[in-house]
Amino acid sequence: MANPFHMREDAAADRLVSPQDLADHGSDDPGPHFVMDPRNTDYAAYQSVGQGLSTRASIAGDGRITVSLDLKKPLPDLPDDYAPEVGEFAVDLDVGRTRNVPQLSIVVMIVGSRGDVQPYMALGIRLVEDGHRVRIATHSTFRQFVRSAGLEFYNIGGDPQQLMSYMVKNPGLVPGVESLTNGDISQKRKMLSEMMNGCWGACFQPDEDTGQTFAADVIISNPPAFGHVHCAEALGIPLQLSFTMPWSPTKSFPHPLVNINSSNAERGLTNYLTYALAELLTWQGIGDLVNEFRSKTLGITPLSLRSGPGLTDRLKIPYTYCFSPSLVPKPKDWKSHIDIVGFYFMASNAQYQPPSDLLHFLDAGPAPVYIGFGSVVVDDPEGMTNIIVQVIRNTGIRAITFAGWGGLGPISSSPNIFMLGKDSNVPHDWLFTRVAAVVHHGGAGTTAAGLSCGCPTIVIPFFGDQLFWGMMVNRAGAGPAPIPQKELSVENLTRAVQYAMMPTASRAAKRLGEQIRREDGVEGGVESFYRHLPLLNMRCDLDPTKVAVWWSTRYCLRLSAFTVQVLVDAKLLSYDDLEGHRAKEYPSRRGISDPITGGASAVFWTVTNYYAGIAQIFYSPAKGIVKTATAIPRGIVDIIASVHEGFSNVPKLYGSEVRNQDKITGFKTGVKEAGKGFFYGYYDGITGLVREPVAGAKKEGLIGAIKGSARSFVNVNMRPAAGAVGLIAHPLNGAWKSLQKTWARKQEHQQRSTRVSEGMHAVQASTQHERQQIIDRFKDACSTTDDRRRKYEAIAKDVLSEETLSEPDTASDSSGHTLRDDEPGPSGRNDVDEQFERDLKLATQLSLADR
Repeated sequence: MANPFHMREDAAADRLVSPQDLADHGSDDPGPHFVMDPRNTDYAAYQSVGQGLSTRASIAGDGRITVSLDLKKPLPDLPDDYAPEVGEFAVDLDVGRTRNVPQLSIVVMIVGSRGDVQPYMALGIRLVEDGHRVRIATHSTFRQFVRSAGLEFYNIGGDPQQLMSYMVKNPGLVPGVESLTNGDISQKRKMLSEMMNGCWGACFQPDEDTGQTFAADVIISNPPAFGHVHCAEALGIPLQLSFTMPWSPTKSFPHPLVNINSSNAERGLTNYLTYALAELLTWQGIGDLVNEFRSKTLGITPLSLRSGPGLTDRLKIPYTYCFSPSLVPKPKDWKSHIDIVGFYFMASNAQYQPPSDLLHFLDAGPAPVYIGFGSVVVDDPEGMTNIIVQVIRNTGIRAITFAGWGGLGPISSSPNIFMLGKDSNVPHDWLFTRVAAVVHHGGAGTTAAGLSCGCPTIVIPFFGDQLFWGMMVNRAGAGPAPIPQKELSVENLTRAVQYAMMPTASRAAKRLGEQIRREDGVEGGVESFYRHLPLLNMRCDLDPTKVAVWWSTRYCLRLSAFTVQVLVDAKLLSYDDLEGHRAKEYPSRRGISDPITGGASAVFWTVTNYYAGIAQIFYSPAKGIVKTATAIPRGIVDIIASVHEGFSNVPKLYGSEVRNQDKITGFKTGVKEAGKGFFYGYYDGITGLVREPVAGAKKEGLIGAIKGSARSFVNVNMRPAAGAVGLIAHPLNGAWKSLQKTWARKQEHQQRSTRVSEGMHAVQASTQHERQQIIDRFKDACSTTDDRRRKYEAIAKDVLSEETLSEPDTASDSSGHTLRDDEPGPSGRNDVDEQFERDLKLATQLSLADR
């Protein structure tokens, strides 16, 4: 049985998928189907055997990913300087000083608990202060929480309480044996699809409560909102990833969800490869859903085992980590596109009034120990409660316990225990300044709150990043080693409390708290966000204070909604001549020039199969800068088409007739028109050698015959050239239209309507002077259109040259024989044919279908 598409690792899987494969099908033909049957799929293990490396990744009893690596041939460790610098496309190096950022509509996609959502609310509030519009896209449970902070909300679906319950049983987000047999996995996969589609809707659907239109200019997302990069690719807008735990490959420490069972590789290489294995195992479980989402909802091509795992790493998507560098210093191999800025804290509520009974308990004796597990659903509430009560008795401490979502069992009345109910809303930053130590699940938000208040911390991890944070706390001396909840006992928790109450732990926690309080994580997050935006490709050419949302091919201008509406009202532009501006591109299926620039997954495949590039990784890593993708506007395709149109119309300048072209509505009509143009280009050019002089003689006698002869010599060159260029340009235009399924086209129409509405509202709020300024600037800009067109053509040539240089110097024919550049192929092709094929290949790389 053949592998499903997302698990194919052959090179052919990542060749261009025919646009017809993604076109609409009738009710009897649902089209390509990518989703696997969970009952017939082993999600809990991944194995790879190659000439250079054998690996196995599986889900352990505690739900974490256990990996084993067996090198077949000894390799040194990754060099300290293996990671090249990253050059991000169109970033403004002066933005930190100027803060010249146009007002943006930002969607923040968050999957997780309240502790995952709250930090990004703090960031969103700060961005609103800078004039941006911020929509938090998360679960409906947090609607009121988000709205109460003055932020917009969009429901992406999914039940975080069910998600937490599932993750307690499957801590690595990958299903364990029990979940595979009890139906959990089918439910959660359905929830994942719902959330990815919800993230897509969050990019353009109107506000659910007010009906106000919305069109995202930028996406900020945490990694578990798996739709982020695919939505960004479909829309052509910037994406910034942000997380509360390390997610970017490094040789400094292993992936937070991975346990290394055995490895004969050096430590740095082992650590680095754990990130690739975590991605591969995750992709094995969700890649089919991602491909269904990409092809059926977004209208973009699916990904294979080679292109799907590690996609954001390969594309060098910028990351902002909202944890403290005092706790986790930035690794050397995290380059300039990755920042660690500090924890995100909400501003304290100065109006908070605690319950009187809580105040009475706090005043009645020594500072208590806080014990609570927040959003985590405790599997055995009574058993957990019994352990806690016994530890309180053994150590003689006073305690405040918090039931959280999972609840705790009943606690008999005791003067040393204060129980906070499930619906209690006591702010951590208020409570933790009044306790002696904290015991919790190790969520990033709770860990940050406790440490910032200088509290010794005991972590009882249930899943995800919680074990990692427990280890970081212990490494800093601010608490004992973490105790996984399945190993929790009266004895080990008693020892942990005793450790936390020691002066050494208290001093370490206070020292760490002082360092964290000196950091301004939210401000650092805003600066990081601005620093990684491709602002040089986002600003309107006529008014840089506004974001460009339209592209004019005719004038080669990026234009804002306001600018376009002013010019449309002045009858200087028409919406029919405009395309949506794409500020950022994501070549998700493009090949890589070397394994290091391809990221952890590319290194994994190179080491596994012992490819030739392996020497470059360990002995001579590539120097220089890895450049992220240059966003060539859709209009560049139109420029190519314009070149074709220019070739086609040159004969008209000399008085020759030009054939009318049929309208291109899709890939098939594009190919058909290209074929017609190519055939008739040669036909009209050659037959014109006779027809043009004859037609000229009929009109003007001998002078006409001479003119006709001149025209024929021009046409014999220009008409075939027009046909050849059309062979490229027509299918590109058609492919773009075919790739957009009906649903995606409806969304595109909705986005255009939203942009038009934005422009109309902006014009209504403007002054006559502001509108006249735009008109004057436009008229001035018209005189330099040719300069801009040449600039964009030069950019396109540079990009294509770079991509061509990265291609292998040799190719193989079907027999496996390697062809040299100077060796004719089996068909005896001449230089013209070879040049044409090279030109065709270069132009095809511009195709939006290939994106």
